[in-house]
Amino acid sequence: MLLSEFDYFLPEELIAQHPCEPRDHSRLLVLEKNTGAISHQHFFDLPQYLKAGDTLVFNDTKVIPARLIGTKAETGGKVEIFLLNNKSGNEWEALVKPGKKARPGAIIIFSDSLSCEILESTDFGGRVVRFIFKGIFEEILDELGQTPLPPYITEQLADKERYQTVYARERGSAAAPTAGLHFTTELMKRIEDLGVQLAFVTLHVGLGTFRPVNTDDITNHVMHREYYSVSTEAAQLINNTKKQGGRIIAVGTTAIRTLETATVNGILEAKSGWTEIFIYPGYNFKMVDAAVTNFHLPKSTLLMLISALAGKENVFKAYKEAVDQRYKFFSFGDAMLII
Repeated sequence: MLLSEFDYFLPEELIAQHPCEPRDHSRLLVLEKNTGAISHQHFFDLPQYLKAGDTLVFNDTKVIPARLIGTKAETGGKVEIFLLNNKSGNEWEALVKPGKKARPGAIIIFSDSLSCEILESTDFGGRVVRFIFKGIFEEILDELGQTPLPPYITEQLADKERYQTVYARERGSAAAPTAGLHFTTELMKRIEDLGVQLAFVTLHVGLGTFRPVNTDDITNHVMHREYYSVSTEAAQLINNTKKQGGRIIAVGTTAIRTLETATVNGILEAKSGWTEIFIYPGYNFKMVDAAVTNFHLPKSTLLMLISALAGKENVFKAYKEAVDQRYKFFSFGDAMLII
């Protein structure tokens, strides 16, 4: 399966630069995966496509201020550290720019209270760093770190909380699970009042989610691992929904990847660990029936994932329709319901 098969044309002006206000007033393209039928709604119309007995599954990860700007102790040169995931204790996997200033042993200084040492290179072109600090690391990071917006968003975000979901609670992500940005607490209450249950899992978004595919044959692409966790409570709720004939509707590709990773023989297991799952057309879904998602970048693993869920032909027809109808794309853009 070729990478070029997942390309599409997107006018630059359709890349959303600002989040929609209110959150749930973005547009919603509804795609019926079995028929390919398309309809156009707003996100606050989502409840009309849900029914009692369904379960919506959210990723409750919380974005950390993962971008740090420092200087190399030896030369004073500017260095940017982009945190990906916490390996253990004070050691993190990170991307470092420029890479030539990040040889093992180099010391990067961010402030009087925070610095780091480059320990080693990783197999994906990143680095392992060890932080040295005075005080509480999370508080120092909140003070010095910046919200790591995607590079296609070129304007500053006035309120950094708009790059968090309203239900975010588990710190650790380098990027937001953006399908969830459309939900408000009021909308979630409306959904619960219908008899739809809400479940929460965790996947800390890292390099695996947004790393570009650099192989012509997509089956040769290797995902970078990301940490996930499924609680006993969530597993029981989701398994009971399946047993009783309800639908499992994942909110975002990260929730999909978590559910599919932790499902064994049709049963969602309560566990945590690291996932490298890569879902593309031909994959047989074990748990997920439907999904809420955003519009994804050309040639991305996220586009491949939803093409597996809804059918590649259906997805590309829907994307062409979205472009023609001037939907907004990517992190702050409009949403799609695959059902």
